[in-house]
Amino acid sequence: MATIPAHRAAHIEPTPVHAPDETLPKLMLGAIGVVYGDIGTSPLYTLKESFLGPHPLTVDRLHILGVLSLIFWSLMLVVTAKYVCVAMRADNRGEGGSFALLSLISRSLSDRKWAPALVLLGVLATCLFYGDAMITPAISVLSAVEGLTIVEAGLKPLVLPIAIGILFALFLLQSRGTAKIGGIFGPVILAYMAVLAVLGIANIAARPEVLLALSPVMALQFFAHDPKIAFLALGSVFLAVTGAETLYADMGHFGRRAIGFSWVLLVYPCLMLNYFGQGALMLGDPSTAANPFYLMAPDWARLPLVVLATAATVIASQAVISGAFSVTHQAIQLGYLPRLRIEHTSERAAGQIYIPAVNWGLLLMVGMLVLGFRESGRLASAYGIAVTGTMLITTLMLGVLVFLVWRWNRLLAAATIGLFLFVDGAFFASNITKIPDGGWFPLLVAAISFTVLTTWSKGRLLMRRRLEESALPLPIFIASAATSTHRVRGTSVFLSSSADAIPAALLHNLKHNQVLHERVIILTVNIEEVPYIDPAKRVELHDATQNFYRAILHYGFMEEVDIPRDLAGIQQCGRPFDMMSTSFFLGRQKLIASKKVPGMALWRERLFAWMLKSSESAMEFFKLPTNRVVELGSQVQI
Repeated sequence: MATIPAHRAAHIEPTPVHAPDETLPKLMLGAIGVVYGDIGTSPLYTLKESFLGPHPLTVDRLHILGVLSLIFWSLMLVVTAKYVCVAMRADNRGEGGSFALLSLISRSLSDRKWAPALVLLGVLATCLFYGDAMITPAISVLSAVEGLTIVEAGLKPLVLPIAIGILFALFLLQSRGTAKIGGIFGPVILAYMAVLAVLGIANIAARPEVLLALSPVMALQFFAHDPKIAFLALGSVFLAVTGAETLYADMGHFGRRAIGFSWVLLVYPCLMLNYFGQGALMLGDPSTAANPFYLMAPDWARLPLVVLATAATVIASQAVISGAFSVTHQAIQLGYLPRLRIEHTSERAAGQIYIPAVNWGLLLMVGMLVLGFRESGRLASAYGIAVTGTMLITTLMLGVLVFLVWRWNRLLAAATIGLFLFVDGAFFASNITKIPDGGWFPLLVAAISFTVLTTWSKGRLLMRRRLEESALPLPIFIASAATSTHRVRGTSVFLSSSADAIPAALLHNLKHNQVLHERVIILTVNIEEVPYIDPAKRVELHDATQNFYRAILHYGFMEEVDIPRDLAGIQQCGRPFDMMSTSFFLGRQKLIASKKVPGMALWRERLFAWMLKSSESAMEFFKLPTNRVVELGSQVQI
């Protein structure tokens, strides 16, 4: 591997804050289409699940107003207060999300003893996201297509085939990218939000007493009447909040102002109008709890509503799939996953990528979920626990940030983080009760993902140590070999994981070929703990004498590595680089799992060996010219 941790290389200042350059209204429209698809489709199933789920509630005035009050204040505290007002201020040079927040904290507190535990929390949050990424498309599309049974009960046998067909088509189109269809996301979700508001207002007008749920008193009365039932109901109420993490994760695409304004001025009001409309409908007719979202609409409008809702769920699914690609790319760059084939689907938007292995893996798991659970109500039991876990971890990391990095007033910090922990903890505790009914699935996915990510990270560390044990310092090598070895024309570039020692590929090449090129570059690729690096500070070059050079290329974890492009810009080591006279030498290690050498458990060593063997070629990952690469292998025990 040619990637090393940020702390091993010289400090490089990050590029100025990355920010979108479009106008605010355009950014708001884009945010509505991409960011709010997931949370915007929650009205399809939240109230239905609250009253008909694993812990059904009596459909009466107390429970309807109590649940609505919990939804209103949950969205206020979790989305508005926590994410819009606090978390989105914790930007890492304009970027958000678990890895960005983790990197932001690590840069300031990497010397603390508990820093490794914080890193594991960040990795765990990412692993929980994968469980969410599998469930979101399944429950969203399935709940929308189930509206056909409201239009015509005889259509029920078609629900599963149609849902599977839509999901298959969605994943099949991923390789073409979202650039061409992304422009319609905003208008579709905007129309969907308008319909939510209109349906809500029409039903609220018939039963305006539902607006009493705006008062937190109704939620308190609900808890006072039956604390146990109210606590269990939080697991279903939380479905209204799923998707909130997307606000923070997608901040780099649209900016804090666009996402915040979109939420406060449009999305939050439209969602609450619809929730209150569903509550008003149920106050008048308790039987409508079977599917209050679709039953709000008149008969003639239900089929068009199914079509519009299905389009909205497809967009919501697209957003979470794209998020899985982005998170995986970040994990690869930061050294938690092996190299995977990454394809760019847009010439203009660097963030639009396609990772085949992730795409087809998600399709397989989503298909199994739909066929296994068969109904959105059953899937709702599996939904939520992964999201609550991610949100709880985000709150813990925000606590570290406000206390130790931002150094807020301790009373203010304690009150703010304490409130967020209380809310997130209550939701997490309530969702734990879902584990027997399907909540085990995202936890299983998270556990497997966590094992894979930590095994790869630990294995790379052990393998690097083994290689460095036998490595030769560059000055000693130059003194002993540079003047006594025959030099041939051209340039050789040896990729090295260490910024201090001679790579094994150079030693093997000298041993077998007994020549050196007239110009030798020892190249290290360093992924920094910031999203972007100023291109002017990309290259760090050191003259090691005797026409040997030590080069370090610095990249942010959101950027793509392109070695030929960045080498071509180097002017400080003689003549410019000509790819036709440059040879790239890569070391490829074959891992031998061994009980004798202390490291990881034997089964983890074998898992790491399999991942190492299956990883994408460094030649393709670093965009090296195919006819100028030489790979030299070696065996390593860890």
